[in-house]
Amino acid sequence: MAIMETEVVILSKEPGPVADVVINRPEHLNALNSDVLQSLLMIIEKLSKNPEILVMKLTGSGEKAFVAGADIAVLNQLGKRAASDYLELGQRVMRAIETARFPVIAAVNGYALGGGLELALACDIIVASQSARFGAPEVNLGIIPGFGGTQRLIQRCGIGAAKRLVLTGEMVAAEEALRMGLADKVAAEGQLHGEVEKLCNMIVAKGPLAVREAKQLLVRSQENQLLSGLQLEVESFLKVFDTHDREEGMSAFLQKRTPKFLGK
Repeated sequence: MAIMETEVVILSKEPGPVADVVINRPEHLNALNSDVLQSLLMIIEKLSKNPEILVMKLTGSGEKAFVAGADIAVLNQLGKRAASDYLELGQRVMRAIETARFPVIAAVNGYALGGGLELALACDIIVASQSARFGAPEVNLGIIPGFGGTQRLIQRCGIGAAKRLVLTGEMVAAEEALRMGLADKVAAEGQLHGEVEKLCNMIVAKGPLAVREAKQLLVRSQENQLLSGLQLEVESFLKVFDTHDREEGMSAFLQKRTPKFLGK
């Protein structure tokens, strides 16, 4: 039963403690535009006020993608000020998920790239389907992650894996993501949502106050370094956004050609 639905994000739940949130732009591989980000923020705030909710599941509509990244066609049209506003909104959404009073489980079906990877990283647990693919391809566009990807990759996978993914733009399959610590569990094909449901049921069966306090303690333990790193990431993103290489990288992506970077 859908209890809240926007054009781009659906919140549904059966009576009980588990909320199911679906990003609903399958024709755009669930890319994160401002409407999606605003809807996610609104839904997280709504759920946080409902004491009945103990766990949230987050996934993408369709079979191809969890979230394939930011909406590059839109991002390419933004000036520096508008890009800064978009960046601030994205970071607010990731922090809202990260600091939500309940655990959030990402069910990664298909591509989790760029902003989609960052969205998964903001969740507490990441479960991937066999067909899932993870990557931080921003350098292919002449930019860097801007929704916290550099910082949360280090926290999850360590500096070595973070450097590999961010500096090369390489995409990794589900089993390799599991070995890297990027994914927590890989589900057999067709079993993704069943595996996530099992984890939800395990969490719901525990003491709710203990789960809430444990999550907040774990989040706070990382905050000092994370928050300073997030600010540095924003500054670096805006620095490279205002360059020829960013314009060339995004134009080449939209035109489906190889970019010609000039280093300026």
